Amino acid sequence: MSFRDASVVVIETGRTVVRAGLGLHELLKTPSVIIQARVGLGKNANASNASVNDYLVGTQLDDTLAAGQDIAISWPFADGGIKDWTQAEAIWKYVLFNRLERRRAQNESPVLLAISPGQSRDAYERISQIFFERFNVAGLGILERPMAQLYATISLSGVVVDIEYDKTDITPIYEGFIQRPARTTISIGIRDCQNYLAHILRSNQSLMNSLFPPDSDTPSTDEVVQETLLALVKQIYEEGLVKVPSDGETAVVEDDGVTDIAAIVVAGREKAVIESGMKKRAIAKATAAEQARAREIEALDLVTVQFRDKSVTLGKERHRLCEPLFDPTLLNGIESSGAGVDARISLQHAVGHAVSQTDVDMRQYIWQGLLVTGDLTRHVRGIAVALQSRLSPFIVYPELQTDVQPRSIKVLGLPEYYPEYRDTGEGFAAFLGSSIVAKLTFGNTHDKNFVSKADYSQKGPRSIIEMSPALL
Repeated sequence: MSFRDASVVVIETGRTVVRAGLGLHELLKTPSVIIQARVGLGKNANASNASVNDYLVGTQLDDTLAAGQDIAISWPFADGGIKDWTQAEAIWKYVLFNRLERRRAQNESPVLLAISPGQSRDAYERISQIFFERFNVAGLGILERPMAQLYATISLSGVVVDIEYDKTDITPIYEGFIQRPARTTISIGIRDCQNYLAHILRSNQSLMNSLFPPDSDTPSTDEVVQETLLALVKQIYEEGLVKVPSDGETAVVEDDGVTDIAAIVVAGREKAVIESGMKKRAIAKATAAEQARAREIEALDLVTVQFRDKSVTLGKERHRLCEPLFDPTLLNGIESSGAGVDARISLQHAVGHAVSQTDVDMRQYIWQGLLVTGDLTRHVRGIAVALQSRLSPFIVYPELQTDVQPRSIKVLGLPEYYPEYRDTGEGFAAFLGSSIVAKLTFGNTHDKNFVSKADYSQKGPRSIIEMSPALL
């Protein structure tokens, strides 16, 4: 059995974000639906008796919160498992029927669902029940997110570092199999980076005076100051104004001229090359004084952004956003930090320890595939290289002179031949990998890697176990 590419649905369910799309194309597209993986329920409602239809999801929840209503927020996937099945069903239902506009009565769409690893057999069967009995899907395949992320790079071995809002998941994989005893999670993520940079910006008196004029009639409370600075931090990195210095990092040398037009076009760098050429011509025409001023500004690394009807200037301090990932002790004493005790382990030490828990003969292959992903990597480039440079001590064992001795660490990225993903960093790796697997799974008439409606009718929920390599 095979399905039309246009009918296939891909749903990637992360801890705090759900991404989805309808239809597979020759050039795979980025997700058309991106929502926070949360639900809302009125404070007066009884959560223990709430039904799927009682929960607010997506824009419904956003609008209700914006109106100032008292709503209890829940995140059913935040712990890596599925904490509340009714809430999970409410989110998936909203994605399928409200955003992707599927119809339950005539649902001809198969679904490829990417979820966090380590779910139990009972959880797989419960998911199968929801999608077949409640959503009436035509087929169902389940894929673990770290595998999807690694598949997106066309690799089978590596270590996936997934930086999410509150936590970072580290998953070593060898030859297509997750090394489960080595998986680890640390309680540090995007929120800690945002709080840290907001704390640093408080010491920028010029910035604070611009945002909160001393002669203002309405003095700002600490809560307002913190909310404003966090919003500014988010805007800064989402506009691509943050980079992550690595140990021994060198400047990128610009091309002196365009020598291979075909290569430029294939790589999707036409705009960058044109802008570089225009910049060089403008500098050549500038006077000596103008050139000196330009060099001075470049050395200071100043940027000016428009934020809430104000023009604010920032310097090199913005590049310190990701420092807590590599040195969590910087979070000590910073209010509103979500860091727990285990977050005092740096990212490089957590990754090094995770890989050290795998078999010795696997490590040289795992180290050849360092993939740093997560929403932060969509906007902030250089995190993987910064981590790579800090991991070098973990592969040097002078006393171990064998053929299995790792000699280097290779950073993975999404292939250039997916044009829709060229400017998304590695943030959509899980969705791209899921789309690749969906195309192979539902378009293959020979191998059976999913549960069809007929399979489910014959064997029931346990049919998903036979089609899930993760559970074998």
